[in-house]
Amino acid sequence: MKLGIMQPYFLPYIGYFQLLNAVDKYVIYDNIQYTKKGWINRNRILQNGKDLLISVSVEKDSDYLDIRDRVVSAGFDRKKLLNQIRESYRKAPYFGEVMPFIEEIVNCEDTNLFDYVYNSVKQVCNYLDIKTEIIVSSTLDIDHSLKGQDKVIAICKELGATDYYNAIGGQELYTVEDFKKENINLHFVSTNPIEYKQFANEFVAWLSILDVMMFISVDEIRGMLGNYKLVQ
Repeated sequence: MKLGIMQPYFLPYIGYFQLLNAVDKYVIYDNIQYTKKGWINRNRILQNGKDLLISVSVEKDSDYLDIRDRVVSAGFDRKKLLNQIRESYRKAPYFGEVMPFIEEIVNCEDTNLFDYVYNSVKQVCNYLDIKTEIIVSSTLDIDHSLKGQDKVIAICKELGATDYYNAIGGQELYTVEDFKKENINLHFVSTNPIEYKQFANEFVAWLSILDVMMFISVDEIRGMLGNYKLVQ
């Protein structure tokens, strides 16, 4: 059984969904520490040929709280965010069918940060017909005080994984030999260069999946999900 594990991100880039689509089961962390200025509640879209940072604002609280213990700010202006997206993409080829979908995601009424961000991931999976089973980490019967590689291996063992897939950026975090000792094969998913037409601008890479959806058909995106190579 192939397993992937990742934090939740708000409308993450296509590489996130490549990893999710590549495995049989996918664990999303809700009970790890929220990373300030990370990508959990932020992303990038295209505006006037350049990347623009967008974010889901979060109530001020202890920096040591887990993602599931953080709250979407009461002042989060969903309307403003939607206007930014609308103005940026209103002339994109798939704007008419994608924008209502994005509106549903942004207007989600969940105030728990994990639930709000997790919803964006689940909805995109539905849109792209990704069938991978998604499991929330806190529901697993493991020692949740474990950190890093030890926690990943514990999750793999709990779920009976034979192969663990991780994003290529995790190569320095995990050791192939340690996984082999537990009869788990370690793989890294390396996304191949992906480029598509963004109006008449010079291409800006690795933006939110919503950028891909605005310019590319669902069938084409599904084809892109397999555009990666496995590295060991």
